[in-house]
Amino acid sequence: MANSTNPSRPANANQAATPAPAANFDQMGFRQGFGPNLGGPQKVRSKNTAETLRRIGSYLARQRKALLVVVLSTVITSGLALLGPYMIGKMVDNYVVPHQFDGFMRMGILLLAVYLLGAAFTWIQQYSASSLSQNTVRDMRKDIMAHYQRLPVPFFDQKTHGELMSRATNDIANVSNTLNQTVVQLISGVLMLVGSIVMMFVLSGWMTLITILTVPLIAYITKKITKYTRHYFTQQQKHLGEVNGFVQEMISGLKVVKVFGREDTSTEQFRDINEKLRTVSIKAQSLSGSMGPMMNTMRNLTFVIIAVCGGLFAYHDLITIGVIVSFLNYSTQFSQPINQLANQYNLFQSAVAGAERVFEVLDLEPEMQEDSEVTQGGNRKGPSPIRGEVVFDRVSFGYKPDVPVLKQLSLRAEPGQMIALVGPTGAGKTTVINLLTRFYEIGSGSILIDGADIQSFSKQELRRQIGLVLQDAYVFSGTIRENIRYGRLEATDQEVEAAARHANADTFIRRLTKGYDTDLSADGSNLSQGQKQLLTIARAVLANPAILILDEATSSVDTRTELHIQEAMKSLMKGRTSFVIAHRLSTIREADRILVVSGGEIIEEGSHEELLQMNGFYAGLVHNQWAAQEQTG
Repeated sequence: MANSTNPSRPANANQAATPAPAANFDQMGFRQGFGPNLGGPQKVRSKNTAETLRRIGSYLARQRKALLVVVLSTVITSGLALLGPYMIGKMVDNYVVPHQFDGFMRMGILLLAVYLLGAAFTWIQQYSASSLSQNTVRDMRKDIMAHYQRLPVPFFDQKTHGELMSRATNDIANVSNTLNQTVVQLISGVLMLVGSIVMMFVLSGWMTLITILTVPLIAYITKKITKYTRHYFTQQQKHLGEVNGFVQEMISGLKVVKVFGREDTSTEQFRDINEKLRTVSIKAQSLSGSMGPMMNTMRNLTFVIIAVCGGLFAYHDLITIGVIVSFLNYSTQFSQPINQLANQYNLFQSAVAGAERVFEVLDLEPEMQEDSEVTQGGNRKGPSPIRGEVVFDRVSFGYKPDVPVLKQLSLRAEPGQMIALVGPTGAGKTTVINLLTRFYEIGSGSILIDGADIQSFSKQELRRQIGLVLQDAYVFSGTIRENIRYGRLEATDQEVEAAARHANADTFIRRLTKGYDTDLSADGSNLSQGQKQLLTIARAVLANPAILILDEATSSVDTRTELHIQEAMKSLMKGRTSFVIAHRLSTIREADRILVVSGGEIIEEGSHEELLQMNGFYAGLVHNQWAAQEQTG
């Protein structure tokens, strides 16, 4: 679409969403936040851990080579770690106890080589695990960012930007941290646990049975603690998203906060939100942190059992001192995986909660899915170069089922005509634009372009024919040239500069130190509002749309700048069907037809002079603006 604003931003953030998408978003718990369209926190529904793990596994499967290296290096590292205690026991029995030092140094050097080789494979293991986790979360970030671009506008009308940022950053970071540690420790933990038991049975079956007596107790403690950690980690992620959303809103609206003196109120609101996060984080982290001390206590208990029982067995010549030494080492390797796996379980819970929040977004049906499906089936067309005839035929629509916004509205725009929409706030003017661009779908009636229902066009192709210039001029970080070229990425430098000249932006651009190569900040703070608006008009000029929409494009600039923008708009509208929404009536004085919208219906229609002669609603608006200008003049 030849859209001159951020494509991921709602066309009208003050509108509520359509009923069907809203229900889906409510189920996800997205309507939790502190913006004007958001309700209170929602309960988090139960999650499907097995399905989440399966989907994480599908991402891991894309990194088969790294995963194979991780598995092989972990197997070798675990094998060498199991070999070490066995060799130590043999050294004690064969060389230390009998005071036989022939070959002792050779055995010691061999043992040193085993541990050095284990260290080398541990480094390979960690490096490949890091590569595996980073490549996996890279793919997840790429998928969620691409999915954001395909989601419908109602979705973005119902959440804070910080909430979505949290899903793409904090939640995926949790997955990354877990993958970086858990994959290795899960494999090595299982190998070490099974291997230690096998080696202990080889040395002494009775001692092994005595050693594993602590396992049921460890399992019981682990089950009790982890029963609650999942819930608290899920709540922690949810409240973290709320904190991010609130901070993002307050920073974005900082000037408004200061103008109305709401610093203390904002601080109090944040304190409440932050306190919720603190409370649930303490519960999650304290439960998680208690696992380590509990497991250490169990390990020390195992040491005591081995020392006492092993001493009795050795006293009766049932085992050797070397076996006791080996058992002490194996008991550490036996309990350490249980300890690590128990600790990792808490990290695992946090990662699963984060991954589920990411997958919730990925599971939403994208806006463009129907287009790709229909295009493949050959049943939907994209418009060939269109003339620009637009017809609304008895269109009704409401953002909520019981609150109609448009009521049987009908209008007609001939190719090349300038149609102006005026009326009070909330009358439905912007809704007309939302329906024409298919940001929202109509309730009843039809919208035709060149005689064809817009439902028969793919959204992508329809929007490529429409240029949109909004009140809030949005520029991206990058150069001025790149911002204008956003309207048509394949445009040459000469075409970009020609578009800027048509939009009356070339003069101020060339006055800048680097001209078209001037870097802009993310919010364009190094340009004035009028300059940013001229850039968005240049962007629309470059896109060369057949239908042009100007929604309050001059309402946020001064009168002098408005004249420059109006000149640019005239150049842009020449030969195009144009829809202009404006409260400043000077902007629409030359419109071919002016439609006065009130209560979702067209109550007056005609040219500027015709409407003045009617002496109705429009005439009242004009006289009120003249009176206001005289008072301020």
